[in-house]
Amino acid sequence: MKQMRNAASSIPTASKLNDFFEEQLGEIYWAEKKLAKVLPKLEKAATASELKECFHKHAEQTHNHVTRLENIFEQMGKKSHATKCPAMAGITEEESDIIDDTQEGSSHRDAALIMTAQKAEHYEIATYGGLKELAKTMGYDDIAEILNETLNEEKETDKKLTRVAEMEINHQASLEPSTV
Repeated sequence: MKQMRNAASSIPTASKLNDFFEEQLGEIYWAEKKLAKVLPKLEKAATASELKECFHKHAEQTHNHVTRLENIFEQMGKKSHATKCPAMAGITEEESDIIDDTQEGSSHRDAALIMTAQKAEHYEIATYGGLKELAKTMGYDDIAEILNETLNEEKETDKKLTRVAEMEINHQASLEPSTV
């Protein structure tokens, strides 16, 4: 394994910070692999064509995110390993519950799918942002650039989900009568 150091901070690759970095890479790797399976289900459950397209495009991006993470592990001289991410496990379980608990074809379902998808995006944004900063601190500049590319895609997806919600979905959902 190549020893990478940041000249300013002299953090060796055999450090607790590096161990934490690798642990978090394993969790986001698990999360991305899980999302790659869940996003097509969200696309199928959505009604609005714009939302379906957003989920479809992000599913394609997510496959690229998985590949990027595998490349990061390789650059570090490590085997790719997924460690169950409790946060994403909970979010994806909530996404399944929303599909089960909402009426098919309703704007209410679309609004709920957007909100829970944004929970996943916000978790990913926080994780990739933190990983990028850790990578920079440890002198993994190439890895930081890769993480930043994914971070920017996650931020853009979050913005798209907001735009889709604002266009019509939230308003249409507010007009649907309550079943209580």
